[in-house]
Amino acid sequence: MPGSVQNAAPLKVMPASLSRSFAHERAYPVVESEYRNGESQRSVQATNSRKRWRLAKRLTPAQLSALHDFYDARKGPAEPFYFYDPYEASPKFSHDSTGQAVAGRYTVCFASPWEQSASLARVDLTLELIELA
Repeated sequence: MPGSVQNAAPLKVMPASLSRSFAHERAYPVVESEYRNGESQRSVQATNSRKRWRLAKRLTPAQLSALHDFYDARKGPAEPFYFYDPYEASPKFSHDSTGQAVAGRYTVCFASPWEQSASLARVDLTLELIELA
């Protein structure tokens, strides 16, 4: 059908060494209307939660370089990829670099720009992944 948007079709998998650097967050999308008298009305937009992962630990220089290369290869948020949540994989903390295993696998993209600041012997990076499908 003309004008239809295709589902994300990831071709790559985030490396296992980088997948363990993220903290998991879950949110339910809600529409909220606030009124002048202080009352509010809420309705849920979806029955399932939308998952996000935020970079949670400091990376070594080698891991930082590998993550930057992976980010550039995906053209930032432009290209989806598979991400294995180590806590949801079966068995836990297993990783399938081919992307064939379904347990713990999510289709994601980078949800934030690459923001890096450096000082003496330290690099701080803010990065986030968001579930697409």
